[in-house]
Amino acid sequence: MNERLHFADSGEAADLAAFLGRLVHYDRAAAVRLQAGGGALAVFGRPPSFEVLAIRTVRLASPVEAPLDLTVSAGELLESVDETSAAATVPRPVTGPPWTGVLPPRGGWRQLPGLPGPQEMGAAVAGAVAEFRARDEALPEQHRTRSERDHIGREIWSRTLGDTELPLRAVHAAQSLGFLRPVRATVPAATPRTETAPDPVALLAAGSWLRLRTPYGSVAMRSPGLGGGLGALQVRPVRTSG
Repeated sequence: MNERLHFADSGEAADLAAFLGRLVHYDRAAAVRLQAGGGALAVFGRPPSFEVLAIRTVRLASPVEAPLDLTVSAGELLESVDETSAAATVPRPVTGPPWTGVLPPRGGWRQLPGLPGPQEMGAAVAGAVAEFRARDEALPEQHRTRSERDHIGREIWSRTLGDTELPLRAVHAAQSLGFLRPVRATVPAATPRTETAPDPVALLAAGSWLRLRTPYGSVAMRSPGLGGGLGALQVRPVRTSG
């Protein structure tokens, strides 16, 4: 029998549905890895082309009785989300793509300096998009091929942001997934709601991983410049806040 998840409120359900909808928009066959423990559900997805891992955390109405850890269809989970009752049914497990077996470490994150503010990051993404369009339009007709466009895109989105090692594609992913936006008056679903203000946007590192954390979710990726190799890769429950 499929397990039923009950979220803290309808807003949590709506946030999850919005995140899943964006993943399915990029890949109709998208899979997500679910990990539930305590009073939160962590949802991991990998939108194609961005080359990052997207992480969204949703508060549950009550702690789960037993830890949940499996990979399911993002589309099937999206269809099961009922915002009115603030609940969803966990779909049957599927055989996930390779990335579902390799998640960022649970702890050991440290904050890195040099990250521009959200407005500056948005401007950097807008500038990169404008440059891509201009260079694409300038291509002679005989060179306007998929491979040439991919080459331009890789060159632009591999650039790092400011004085950090964070590629622009990670910022683009965070913006496209709805993670870079004004903070609501209440603490959003991606962080535990407390009496204090939500954590600001921050760049974190753990081993060979970089993580752009916002109050609405995170994007994580491996950075060879921070150690490389597989030393920091662990397949275990992941805490996406803090």
